[in-house]
Amino acid sequence: MDYRESIQHLLSLVDYERAYRTGGLPRYDLTRMEEFLRRLGNPHLQVPTVHLAGTKGKGSTAAMIASALTEQGYVTGLYTSPHLHAFRERIRMGLIPITAQEFASLVEGLSDAAQEVGKTDPHGGVTTFEMLTAMAFAHFARRRADIQVLEVGLGGRLDATNMVPRPLVCVITALSLDHTAILGNTVAEIAREKAGIIKPGVTVVTAPQLPEALAVIQEVCETRGATLVQVAQEYAWERTAQDLEGQSFTLRGRQGEWSLWIPLLGRHQMENAATAVTALDVLRRQGVSIAQRNMVQGLESVRWPGRLEVLQRDPLVVVDGAHNPASMGRLRQAVGEDLPHRRLLLVLGVSADKDFESMVEELARLNPALVVATRSRHPRALPTSAIARPFQQRGVSVHEVAEVGEATRYAISQANEEDMVLVTGSLFAVAEAREQVKGIPPELYPELPRSSRVG
Repeated sequence: MDYRESIQHLLSLVDYERAYRTGGLPRYDLTRMEEFLRRLGNPHLQVPTVHLAGTKGKGSTAAMIASALTEQGYVTGLYTSPHLHAFRERIRMGLIPITAQEFASLVEGLSDAAQEVGKTDPHGGVTTFEMLTAMAFAHFARRRADIQVLEVGLGGRLDATNMVPRPLVCVITALSLDHTAILGNTVAEIAREKAGIIKPGVTVVTAPQLPEALAVIQEVCETRGATLVQVAQEYAWERTAQDLEGQSFTLRGRQGEWSLWIPLLGRHQMENAATAVTALDVLRRQGVSIAQRNMVQGLESVRWPGRLEVLQRDPLVVVDGAHNPASMGRLRQAVGEDLPHRRLLLVLGVSADKDFESMVEELARLNPALVVATRSRHPRALPTSAIARPFQQRGVSVHEVAEVGEATRYAISQANEEDMVLVTGSLFAVAEAREQVKGIPPELYPELPRSSRVG
């Protein structure tokens, strides 16, 4: 089986990421994943784990933790989702994706067990995400990783990553409304799903939260005998400088004051860095040796593309994967503070299952001179007409372009040197813009019908 064949096989499974889900969570327990991993020899139990859930920032925070551990010299597995350009980006050693050959070998090696599980499970066969998660567990075990950093795919309680009985540390990044049709209509309901990763007796690190979210996390920790560490009580942070390359800030805690630099833009990334440092502090208290200089270097070395990433200058072209109202609010703040420009030309592609009206409210406050409404290749992408309408109603100039790459080219052609082209709305749109600007060959997949529904 080569890489192309492995992708085809992977996408032949039930894929809840690429179908538009309605009706809540598709499964009610993790028995299928448990049986799948049992048939593989329980690889998830072989590597100590850092487990992260959250609405915003969990990918960036996971990458920072993995970068610091790698800088220390640990063999570190990193599992995140979704990917930008290729499926194999989801499974990394350090920050380096596994090879196409390794990916194909994993799919081929796990397929028989997945097929056998599918024959007996009353809920159906192994899903695409379950297969990917099992592949990550298997790969990290085979590579004898010292530690694995796992980002939840969706929610937490019923997520396929939630199989490790006692992680070294659980991390919950900032929570807000997202995937409400699946996770709940309030921040408290969403927090309860995310807090499902908390295991009895573990230490839980939480980023600053809304009061209703924090109350749920505190309740779950108390019920399960888990120790809660609040980042805002451990550290305070203050930015000292910033440019298009990154930002410097001080981090003040019980151990003193640090001077840090990260190659990521936006004040929210300082919060993510503080959360990563707090999680690393917990690991250190548990006997995991991590020198402060390696933590500092790990943050400096982190790479997490597609998040307030500058692709070119003159005109300034920036991409950001903001895809819900809260992340749009953070993007709006960052544009005002970190990205000087004369006019803003907005390229916008959004998934159909998002609170688009609230996203529009945030983006309209940026006063875009032009909105280029577009649609990514992803089956859940919102039609361009639906994106265009609320901006037209506000009197904003709108142009519809069917493909993200062409939309990005068009926006750049309309920009002057002092203007900024901002591509946002989903990581899928961001990926296609990066492919256009940086000349990255796209990894194309068999399409589900645009109207696909699961649930």
